[in-house]
Amino acid sequence: MFKGSLVALVTPFDRQNRIDYPALERLIEFHVREGSNGLVIAGTTGESATLEKSEHVELIEQSVEMVAGRIPVIAGTGSNSTAQTIDLSRAVGDSGIDAYLLVVPYYNKPVQEGMYRHFSAIADSVSKPVMLYNVPGRTGSDMQPETVARLAAHENIFGIKEATGDIERLKQIQALVDDDFMFFSGDDFTVLEFLKQGGHGVVTVSGNVVPAAVARLCALAEAGKHEDAKELDDMLQPLNRALFVESNPIPVKWAIAEMGLIGPNIRLPLTEYGERYHDDMRQALEIAGVRLGGLQ
Repeated sequence: MFKGSLVALVTPFDRQNRIDYPALERLIEFHVREGSNGLVIAGTTGESATLEKSEHVELIEQSVEMVAGRIPVIAGTGSNSTAQTIDLSRAVGDSGIDAYLLVVPYYNKPVQEGMYRHFSAIADSVSKPVMLYNVPGRTGSDMQPETVARLAAHENIFGIKEATGDIERLKQIQALVDDDFMFFSGDDFTVLEFLKQGGHGVVTVSGNVVPAAVARLCALAEAGKHEDAKELDDMLQPLNRALFVESNPIPVKWAIAEMGLIGPNIRLPLTEYGERYHDDMRQALEIAGVRLGGLQ
């Protein structure tokens, strides 16, 4: 069910700082039409850390309803509290989601045994499959390959979003787990090498802006057409760089607003995209074939 380009969808807000559901529907229709292979709702890119529980639940429920079974939906429900993660995950468990994305607990910096117990407790408590998410640059903690291997033995944990950007890390985990465990890159810069090493797809930020291109990149890599994939990847690298000059999702929300799909609104403590980067972003969007003020 899960492969290719899984887009870590932004959460659009209106001028009153409420979730903008008409804009959300536009985004979802855009991704279905452009060929994204799935959506991750309320992840880091979706500003999950700023959502109240009721908003979080409603956002996931409404997204599932709008997708209407056309592509998989993965719900981001992770937090740094095991109990709160279980509570939120259960609250959306019957919404029609296909899986959960659960991040390594941030701020409190658990040791490896704490990570193992955290994810095991959640996986024991939910009926939908779980994708682990390791992003030490965000969480301050790095889940080691041996811990991933222990968790991979759980019948309800099917894969990992590995966002270190280190292909050697992928190889280390692959050597420790069964062949049916799935790997998704969390780093748009290195996704092609990740796929060539046997990765199954990417949970992508760039796919918010160029969904067809990222889905094609994954398909080309899967088909072994590495020269064509490299040509496409090279075209996307300026956009990847532009999307990470400030904290995600500041740049990507600005880019999508420039495309006319959402408003420019973002929640504190994140702030508006720095004006000094605007020209570079517009140039990167042009290179990637994005037409501003309308759909790609």
